[in-house]
Amino acid sequence: MTTSSHGTAPFLPGEHGELLQALAEQRTLLLITVRDITDAQAAQRTTVSELTLGGIVKHLTRCEQVWTQIMVKGEGELPEGMLDLEQYRMVEGETLAGLLEQYTAAAQGTEESVAALPDLGRSVPLPKTPWSPPETVHWSARRILLHVIRETAQHGGHADIIREALDGASTTAQR
Repeated sequence: MTTSSHGTAPFLPGEHGELLQALAEQRTLLLITVRDITDAQAAQRTTVSELTLGGIVKHLTRCEQVWTQIMVKGEGELPEGMLDLEQYRMVEGETLAGLLEQYTAAAQGTEESVAALPDLGRSVPLPKTPWSPPETVHWSARRILLHVIRETAQHGGHADIIREALDGASTTAQR
């Protein structure tokens, strides 16, 4: 397995590789957005939203961890911390560098787990959450991975807006 030109995603043939590549590209855009900011800037709100750049990195780390666990274990159990609202906040003592290390580790875990899946069509029961319908919902491993890609892209857009409001920089201008 070799590493792709974007991010850390391994180059895999077929659908596994294409989806991991799409996720790696979204991660790369997020990393451009948070490049060259301080811990204070990472924790600073710049819009009416509670979101911060550090909080977004922290949330996306947790997002990859919990959804990978759901996809791999396939037990329908609610992963610890999935509903923890602190995953959206950079708290005192946390650094952007530390959050980025955790994000890199979560990304590597996602990539290794997806690479090991023989079939992305595998049906996985989703955990019960306060917003879930009463019946058990199943998603394919593919749909879970697409959900992680969507989450990363959506929050990457939020991060870009926060960064522009913070210091005028944008992901496009920083490339």
